[in-house]
Amino acid sequence: MSIKHSKFKNTGILFELLVRQITADTLDGKDSPARKILKDYFVKTELGREYKLYETLSKKTNLTETKANVILDTLLESSINLNRGVLRRQKYNLINEIKNHYDITKFFRHKLPYYKVQASFYRLIESTSSNKDVNPTHTIDHKLTILEYLITPNKDKKQDPTLINEYSGYDKDLRILTYKVLLEKFNGKYSNLNKGQKTILKELINSIDNSPRLKEFYNSQVKEIQTELSALNKGVKDETTKIKVNEVKNIIYELDKSSRVKDDDLINLLQYYDLIEELKVANV
Repeated sequence: MSIKHSKFKNTGILFELLVRQITADTLDGKDSPARKILKDYFVKTELGREYKLYETLSKKTNLTETKANVILDTLLESSINLNRGVLRRQKYNLINEIKNHYDITKFFRHKLPYYKVQASFYRLIESTSSNKDVNPTHTIDHKLTILEYLITPNKDKKQDPTLINEYSGYDKDLRILTYKVLLEKFNGKYSNLNKGQKTILKELINSIDNSPRLKEFYNSQVKEIQTELSALNKGVKDETTKIKVNEVKNIIYELDKSSRVKDDDLINLLQYYDLIEELKVANV
């Protein structure tokens, strides 16, 4: 038999999506039900114990083949000690709790980095605890997927488990920017982010795979910024400043069909919104 993967039952994916939802809710300026859900279902619970296995796996990289095999075998052996009945009930209740607060389709629609690794780990955990005959070919494939992840070097991997899978798919500069802004936002140091910047950060979280949707969003922001700069520039009295604003407006361009959104593009959007705020203050 073959173990089917289910996002609704994958503890690692459930945890990551809840963290992502907390971030999105926070940037929207509202209290996040996901924060309480995360605390209720992952602190001192069987779900929390299982998540620790996923967390341990996510922290390991650049290992020798021998160490990778030992870690994988140890984690799978540890999974045998979990109470499967309690886990099933907690996962069922967790999904119902998520449905009470969020659109379940939208909640699960996001692509996550290392999804294949997490799916393989889920299948191995399930097959390890199952008394049924499992297709050995599938088991080998899943193990190879995980071992490849554990052996491959990844110098940019961070040690914070709540963010590691959230942003590790970004380009280096964009990842640094996102970590900095979001972490400081949560610490209260970025309470003065303007509406445009919050919108950009929220879209980054929801478009981790650099999908066509992200480029569409970027181009819409370019149009909005150009329009706002033109309107604000009419109220600028200093001629030198007017010329500079026009120069800025002229270097902002939409991306064509063959282009991808790069880290510098998104950083520039944040800076343009800073300029807009400065112009609004200057025109008062």
